[in-house]
Amino acid sequence: MSYLPIENYGIIGDLNTVALVGLNGSIDFMCFPNFDSPSIFAALLDAEKGGSFEICPLFDGMKTKQLYLPDTNVLLTRFLSSEGVGEITDFMPVEELFDGKELIRRVTTVRGEVKYKMSCKPRFNYGRSAHGTQQIEAHEINFTSLDEAKTVLRLKSSVPLQVKEGDAYAEFTLSAGESADFLLEHIDVHHNNGRDFKTFITDSLFQTVNYWKDWVAKSTYKGRWLEIVNRSALVLKLLTSYKHGSIVAAPTFSIPENIGGKRNWDYRYTWIRDASFTVYALIRLGYTKEAGAFMNWVEKLSDIKSNEMLGIMYSITGDRQLEEKVLDHFEGYRKSGPVRIGNNAYSQLQLDIYGELMDSVYLYNKYGSPISYDFWKDLEKQIDWLSENWNQPDEGIWEVRGGKQNFLYSRLLCWVAFDRSIKIAQARSFPLNKKWRVERDNIFNSIFTEFWDEEKQAFMQYPGAPTVDASALLMPLIRFISPKDPRWLSTLKRIEDELVSDSLVYRYKPHLAAPDGFISHEGTFSMCTFWYVECLSRSGQLEKARFYFEKMLGYANHLGLYSEQLGFEGEHLGNFPQAFTHMGLISAAYNLNKQLDDKRNKNA
Repeated sequence: MSYLPIENYGIIGDLNTVALVGLNGSIDFMCFPNFDSPSIFAALLDAEKGGSFEICPLFDGMKTKQLYLPDTNVLLTRFLSSEGVGEITDFMPVEELFDGKELIRRVTTVRGEVKYKMSCKPRFNYGRSAHGTQQIEAHEINFTSLDEAKTVLRLKSSVPLQVKEGDAYAEFTLSAGESADFLLEHIDVHHNNGRDFKTFITDSLFQTVNYWKDWVAKSTYKGRWLEIVNRSALVLKLLTSYKHGSIVAAPTFSIPENIGGKRNWDYRYTWIRDASFTVYALIRLGYTKEAGAFMNWVEKLSDIKSNEMLGIMYSITGDRQLEEKVLDHFEGYRKSGPVRIGNNAYSQLQLDIYGELMDSVYLYNKYGSPISYDFWKDLEKQIDWLSENWNQPDEGIWEVRGGKQNFLYSRLLCWVAFDRSIKIAQARSFPLNKKWRVERDNIFNSIFTEFWDEEKQAFMQYPGAPTVDASALLMPLIRFISPKDPRWLSTLKRIEDELVSDSLVYRYKPHLAAPDGFISHEGTFSMCTFWYVECLSRSGQLEKARFYFEKMLGYANHLGLYSEQLGFEGEHLGNFPQAFTHMGLISAAYNLNKQLDDKRNKNA
């Protein structure tokens, strides 16, 4: 196959960007130097034109394994054969410790004598720009994009390099205990070129390992499923920008939600919704520093200071213009075109973002640091705007491109926005707009009258809708309704009947739900499965919740990573890895562990 399964990748990152490393030792996706920079490696989206950085042994019949050094984002890819055993240690020195933008690959032979080949084939500007190649000396090559950006990448190595047709190659043999190092770095005017190559590789490896171990040690979660919760936390941390404090929804673009379909979106941006959910998860684990950095980013948004509608997503720097374009020259993952960059959903109306944002502010104000008066006044303008505009149709959480509706989820989260704003004002004795309480209660009553279907005994996707929606699973999680309320339990039963397949949950039935704009047969939505587990545990169905949760853990890839969706055969679909899924896992694990402990204490 020209394309590895999506789940056959691990990730490394430096808090600026992320690279995907395949089980075959090839880096097939990397935007550099930032999450939303143009790609330099994108073989995942076009095996021929995308570019890659491959290292592998020259023997047949080998087995491969991947693992992280425990409690780190340092990845080992191991090659096992009767002829010898070799491994690649892949990592990126984190931005918090190092100024440069570097990718480091250390190749080591563990047993026997192994011959390796290396090819580094960057393709600048999403494969649209040609590049020049200059061999500085036997161990150093510069690649320069031949466009306005004039991006310069330097490849340095401890083994001799060759240039062929503009790309870098090497073949080398290592005996047991010997290593070869490769450093790919982004060159700018501030770059430090005076360091010793071998010393830097070794020192940065140990410092990076210690950085991640120290970060994981700060987690307050010590319950069951510790390893998978820590891995999910490490994923969420990798999706944060150290420089800006923003959090991307996923580090990739245009990985398809179904093979051969057209639902291929760019997720390398900061959705207010996704980032706020990520902040919930991080605060639950005690990571208030990251939550504070996101709050600072929100506070700097120009939109937050206006009386205008808040954008649903922004670039990592806070820019709102994310015009969508198609890369016609890329065929797409397994020919699933079009390949898109940018995301036109930035212009949509999604009223739920106010609720997610205010809930994260509420939690940070409670468990992190009290927010400033000026930030509160900015938020006040946003809630005042919402009080005049909540009662209108929008595109909803699933960003449908087939028309607006009065979605239940959007209405619910507008209720959250008013409720949490009132709670913040009361906790801090801020002046309170009395209209907020009126609108909160109006929404509450409208949900119980307009969205409740007496015949189906469920809260429906929108008034008069023929189906329920998995986003309703958040109703008890956001404390809108008791998890044991009869109306909720009957809604949960309806969701189980319509949307649950074994333990896996579809977000809606496309043929019954609001028009999606695309004909597709999408997979189950992994985040919704974890919401379902949490609803079961909160309702007291602990055995069922634990059984389904642990079954869902079996759908993670070999490293504990999840994409957005799971296909019919359990294959991973959509952008990878996805913050939404991992924060859902953390929340479900946290709550289920708490409920099990409570039950154990009651039975003691």
